Amino acid sequence: MDTLKFITAGNVDDGKSTLIGRLLYDSHSIHTDQLGVLQKQSKNISKNSDIDLALVTDGLRAEREQGITIDVAYKYFATDKRKFIIADAPGHEQYTRNMVTGVSNSDLIIILIDARHGVTTQTKRHASIGSLIGLKKAIVAINKMDLEDYSEKIFTQIKNDFEALLLQLNYDEVHYVPISALVGDNIVSLSENTPWYKGQSILSLLETITIASQANLPARFQVQYVIRPQEETLHDYRGYAGLVLSGKYKVGDDITILPANIPTKIVRLERDLTDVNEVIAGENVVIHLADNIDISRGDSFILANDEVLQNNKFTSWICWLDQQNLQLGKPYILQHRFKSTRVKIKAITQRWDVNNWEFIAADQIGLNDIAQIEIQSNQPLVYDVFTDNNQTGNAILIDETTHNTVGALMIL
Repeated sequence: MDTLKFITAGNVDDGKSTLIGRLLYDSHSIHTDQLGVLQKQSKNISKNSDIDLALVTDGLRAEREQGITIDVAYKYFATDKRKFIIADAPGHEQYTRNMVTGVSNSDLIIILIDARHGVTTQTKRHASIGSLIGLKKAIVAINKMDLEDYSEKIFTQIKNDFEALLLQLNYDEVHYVPISALVGDNIVSLSENTPWYKGQSILSLLETITIASQANLPARFQVQYVIRPQEETLHDYRGYAGLVLSGKYKVGDDITILPANIPTKIVRLERDLTDVNEVIAGENVVIHLADNIDISRGDSFILANDEVLQNNKFTSWICWLDQQNLQLGKPYILQHRFKSTRVKIKAITQRWDVNNWEFIAADQIGLNDIAQIEIQSNQPLVYDVFTDNNQTGNAILIDETTHNTVGALMIL
């Protein structure tokens, strides 16, 4: 059973948390003991349920006091057809960095639009961030239809307004659903209140939408830990442990060790302490090689006939996460999965003015800014373009003085 990771985004009070709560509640994915706690904490009684559904995801005390989502809240549930990981992202502009974090780990975005307000600046911002970071699938959930008497005219107008935005975005599949998260219309099952709607419910779309599998991408593995017990019973044991980031590896595969560019062959694969003939993306494995090679944490394995980018100068999108502005020429630590290297930001190519949908010249970037930068590293980085493979195309930037994570990178 595969797993779909999706994120919800929208304006404050558009109903993101309520939608997720309704989705979990109506699909019977909330445990009985959790329901009891939520019933006691609920201040607002939702229709068709005895709890405030937003509390299912608004876990922080500050969020509950303010009635908004601050952090990215993750929830997990499953149906007979698929497993799901939900990221509930903040709606405020000042929490753009949180949304970028959630989007970078998602396969699909659900964009909520309040039927009373239609497409807003925040709608454009969230749709643009999803597109910029490489998402191809979107569900536009037009919420609070119950407050507009389930008007097909209003639904169609908002749909047309959003369609106009797509000319500037890179989504290849967009679905529009009229919903009421509070009442439950078209969330898990189709509603009698919208007989004019001929599409699927939110859950049905989530269960059936096709998402590209990481297993179909080129094979990528980065060493997390070198296992060399040097015990009498395991005298010759030498294994390289880590996560298969994408693609597949089989016993007998010819591979290349990077950045040293050394060829060798896989002679044994272990998964869960058991020998196997093949491993795929998402599995934690131990790889054994035919040759004794000097391999360290952060080295990469690729198939012998594959190509991958190797550079110590590259361009990247960055979302700035720190209160202190980026400093050109200052040494930072770039953490690329398990590979660490010192880098300097040589130039800010452009900054994204999301409100005006344009790229502008900039000599500095600050908290929540998204910009394109030129990076130079002390050691070559082995990577793919983020939009081709988000597992090897992302990294974080760390201030070596404060040890704060200051930037999220999406390599171009």
